Amino acid sequence: MTAMLKKAPGEKRLLPVDEAVVVLKTFDTTKFDQSVEVAIRLGIDPKQADQLVRGSIVLPNGIGKTLRVIVFAKDDKVDEAKAAGADEVGGPELAEKIKGGWTDFDVCIASPDMMGAVGPLGKILGPRGLMPSPRAGTVTPDVGKVVKEYKAGKVEFRNDKDGNVHAVVGKLSFDAAKLAENVKAFINHVNGMKPQAVKGQYVKGIALSATMSPSVKMQI
Repeated sequence: MTAMLKKAPGEKRLLPVDEAVVVLKTFDTTKFDQSVEVAIRLGIDPKQADQLVRGSIVLPNGIGKTLRVIVFAKDDKVDEAKAAGADEVGGPELAEKIKGGWTDFDVCIASPDMMGAVGPLGKILGPRGLMPSPRAGTVTPDVGKVVKEYKAGKVEFRNDKDGNVHAVVGKLSFDAAKLAENVKAFINHVNGMKPQAVKGQYVKGIALSATMSPSVKMQI
């Protein structure tokens, strides 16, 4: 669930990260382990190509979920991807499987020499946020390294049409200190990505929420 920048009941002031995490953990009232998400409202113009914010980060404490990772590769890169923990590795036959409707994975990585097979999948993978991209680091010759990063808790993010970026940063069951460390790492990473074309205030609001909780506004 995408975090909305709204106040939690009774919460009037903007909280530092550590306090926001403590407040959020009081909403742990469901029978399942809720995912925690950070939403950052940015002072960018999403219509301008030189103001887009997109990237990825390996969070220090993972996200509490093992991602299903597939890789388009050939030759020695196949063994490299499998050794790193890829759930499925292939080429044209894997592309045909996806064309047939299979999208049971969270991350798609491709070596540059496989983009001929991957390119036609844009209409399927693009709308789902699964299309490999050099900018996101998912088109790479270092497939083994990137597979390991995603298995360890790497998350991707990109601004939406309203200029917000958001990402899952863990589970509500996480130790408060570890969850706060993940939150700070994500915020600091986005802070360091201010496009040169952006004038004025870059970060305009930050909120923390869980799957079934209100959002808690945090200090910028």
